[in-house]
Amino acid sequence: MPRLLLAALLLLASAWGAAWDNATQAAESAAVRSPRATATLVAAARAVAPGDAVELGLRLRLAPGWHSYWRNPGDAGAPPEVAVLAPAGAAADPIRWPAPKRIPTGPLVSFGYEGEVLLPFRLVPPAGLAPGDTLAIEAEATWLVCAEVCIPEEGRFRLDLPVEAAGRLDGALAPLFTAAEAAAPRPAPWAARAALAGGAGSLTLAGEGLSAATVRDATFFPAEGGLLDNAAPQRLSLAEGRLTLALTRPEGAAAPATLDGVLALTDAAGVRAAYAVAAPVGGPVEGAGDALPLWQALGFAFLGGLILNLMPCVFPILAMKAMALARLSGAARATVRAHAASYTAGVLAAFLALAGLLMALRAAGAAAGWGFQFTAPAFVAALAWLMLAVGLNLSGVYAIRGPAVAGTGGGGHAGSALTGALAVLVATPCTAPFMAAAVGTALALPAPQTLAIFAALGLGLAAPYALLGLAPGLAGLLPRPGPWMERLRQGLAFPMYGAAAWLAWVLAQQAGPDGLALLLAGAVLLGFSGWALGQAQRSAGRGRLGRALAAAAVVGALALLPS
Repeated sequence: MPRLLLAALLLLASAWGAAWDNATQAAESAAVRSPRATATLVAAARAVAPGDAVELGLRLRLAPGWHSYWRNPGDAGAPPEVAVLAPAGAAADPIRWPAPKRIPTGPLVSFGYEGEVLLPFRLVPPAGLAPGDTLAIEAEATWLVCAEVCIPEEGRFRLDLPVEAAGRLDGALAPLFTAAEAAAPRPAPWAARAALAGGAGSLTLAGEGLSAATVRDATFFPAEGGLLDNAAPQRLSLAEGRLTLALTRPEGAAAPATLDGVLALTDAAGVRAAYAVAAPVGGPVEGAGDALPLWQALGFAFLGGLILNLMPCVFPILAMKAMALARLSGAARATVRAHAASYTAGVLAAFLALAGLLMALRAAGAAAGWGFQFTAPAFVAALAWLMLAVGLNLSGVYAIRGPAVAGTGGGGHAGSALTGALAVLVATPCTAPFMAAAVGTALALPAPQTLAIFAALGLGLAAPYALLGLAPGLAGLLPRPGPWMERLRQGLAFPMYGAAAWLAWVLAQQAGPDGLALLLAGAVLLGFSGWALGQAQRSAGRGRLGRALAAAAVVGALALLPS
């Protein structure tokens, strides 16, 4: 009998535990998981009362190194969105955004969240619910998660909440809503005003509780993009009862009548609080004059460009430059100078073109930053194919005759210039620390100074090769051309194949398995094109057919890019 009683008690305890688990999980939907994030739809209550609003939230748990975005994502990104699909007749309020943090990525700064974040919103259910009913909530959400690359994610969620005479909070999830509410901006208790003029601006708050003893740090997050240079530092000035932040503005930025946003203050104890600010714009700019001087920005830009020569993503281009340098050994000084000038001109032209495009995109209101071309899967795919094609050439599958990319079989000046332009395209993701201040300053200056800073970046990247133009005798220190050059050329194909493989990985993160399949299909077509061209170059009788097949394969690969 005692054993039977014990078994019955254990069975009851197990059933009670299962029921308790179901109850605690009832306020959280099934999870949508990826290697980067886990997303659920959660409710603050385990049961709702008729006529009461329901507190819901999109709960994001982000993997280490990944982040998502605030309503204004900053220099790049997109905010999460939630759409309630059911029940019919329900009304959902907008997300009440917790205060974000600054997330720097190279010279860009985004506004968003890391770790875990709850994005709460309120749902007013349809009328007519009665105790005993079930409130079945369905919602769709999209969110963007980023690290070195950005991956869009989405999910559909369902949450079934019982309707009871009195609502019941969920003991496990309600604290998440309390914390999110505490992180949300509260109305600022101080008088605020802003000033915006040219490339400078300021935000000033006046009132009790503001002093050097009570405020340790301050950051302003504008509610709209394009108004401020997000990457520029915000210099804090404090006096008794007064706080001023010096702001930097991009060229041509709009000057609204009111500067809206969130001011995050950290007090002397390290506690962070956020305040909603709506500052009328007018009057002189305060606290300006601490921007990086132009001569320092030019110096940092040159040094940053010089360091780019050591970055991993530029290494494949070093293979091409190594071949070009080897071919210059023993050449006339005029030839050395001309090739150095061609390469430098290619680098400068590419830097200035990218700078012009970047300024045009920002003037049009696009959130584009340095290295923005690598966010386009079509560009990544095309660059991967280019690296593969260069590698096949270095391996001897086919030859490039006449003006060609220096170091790939041709020695024309157009090839030297194209080598410089290609170096710029692949170098932009490798933003050395010295570049951040220079680029941030460049984007806030008038166009001529912006172009000067980007030109300094180009001169730094081209400096080692351009040095041969100033001292052509250095080329004579290189080993004389000989059979070793063929072995070097073939060996240098493998960094190009490695770069193509890395770009394929980047594309797989951006476009998924389908995008990778298209990339590999294009790689097969390009491989066939190189082989057909090589056969045509070795066979005089079938030259036209081989070249036609090679051209058709290239066209077929390019036709895959829009997909």
